[in-house]
Parts: sequence; C-alpha cells; structure tokens
Amino acid sequence: MDTGTPAVHRLTAMLLPLADAGRAASAQAYMKTTQPFLGVPVPVLRRTTRELVRLLGAASAPERLELATGIWSQATHREHWYAAQEICAAAACRGDLAFLPLYERMILEGAWWDIVDGCSRPLGQLLLAHPEPLAAQIRRWSTDANMWKRRQSMICQLHLHADTDTVLLDEALRANLGDREFFIRKAMGWALRQYARTDPGWVRDWVRAHRENMSPLAVREALKHLGQAV
Repeated sequence: MDTGTPAVHRLTAMLLPLADAGRAASAQAYMKTTQPFLGVPVPVLRRTTRELVRLLGAASAPERLELATGIWSQATHREHWYAAQEICAAAACRGDLAFLPLYERMILEGAWWDIVDGCSRPLGQLLLAHPEPLAAQIRRWSTDANMWKRRQSMICQLHLHADTDTVLLDEALRANLGDREFFIRKAMGWALRQYARTDPGWVRDWVRAHRENMSPLAVREALKHLGQAV
C-alpha cells in the first residue's frame, strides 16, 4: 500500500473540489458538533473513499485496517470519520476481529449517534462470526459507564433479523431499563421495533413483561408498527 503522503491529506484533496460550504454549515448545525464538515454528500463521499482505497492499493483487510485507523486518528473533518467507517465496510473486513479495537475507538472517541450507529452493522457481523467473544463484549458494554457503549449493546443486532441472539438482546435491554438518557431510551425502542419485523410476538411479550419500567418513548418506538396494546 502506498503510504507516502498521509492518507487523510490525499482524501481531503480529493474531497475539497466536491465540498459545499453551505452544506457544511448545515450539517454541522444539524449534528450539533464542534467538529467541522467539508460539506460533501454521503454518496459522493463513499465513491471518493472507494477511489482513494483503489489508488492506495489497500485491498486486504490488514491494509484497510491500517488505512482506516490512520484516517480516523488524523481526521480534521467529520467526513474523514465517515470515510474510515466506509473503508471498514468492505467485504474483506467483515467478521474480522482485528477491527474490534478500532470500532471501540470509534464509539468512545466519536461519542455521538451518527458515528456510534455507524458501528452497529460491522459489530453485528462480528457477533455472527465470533459469537462467544463478541457476546461477552456486548454484555460488558450493556452495563458500561459509557452511555454510547450501552447504546451499541442494544443496536448491534439491528441488521441480524432471524440471526438475532435474543438472549443477548434481552440482557442488553434489561440492563438499561429505567435509564432516562434520551439516546438510551431511543435505542431500546429502536432495537425492539427492528426485531419486531422478524418476531413481533417476542417483542410484544418483552414489552408486556417490562412496560412499567420502560419510558413512554421506548414503548412508542417498540410498538410503532404493532399497535400500542400488548
């Protein structure tokens, strides 16, 4: 892999002609972050990131991990973080445990819903590929002092459908019952709403058993497509 010029500088040079100052200001205001945006639409960012990977010859999972870690570490704009996540989304990286420390960094350092939620799919893929160590990790996260790890423990199975580990989901959800933090309540309802597409009966039973300890927001989200009566 070509490592001559820092990858984040090359990425920025490719993105700047595509940037829009008005979009950047709007995106930063919407995300309520001090980290600036370049103002590049997500589809364009993805295409540009793929082109960067091709130009640098980062084909293998280890090369992609090195590239993504470098861009994440040297990021100056939000799009750099999005690009690092895009690099990790390639098929070659799915289910590779070597990426777990980077995902944990993203959760801790990103510490906002867009970055944290962007880790849910690859973490779900890791859970499928390595169920025992990942389930143990998710259980630890479900009671962690860090709110974003707790959020991730509930949403990491959003994309697993019939492969969802309901024992693990139940544990993560129960560990966060009664938490008044908006992003936790929203995640609880989201995780239940998503799994209701696969097993509405399981979700109805879970809400029925725990409704008195759930926030109205979590209940509303969980039953959004099932009706409010359980």
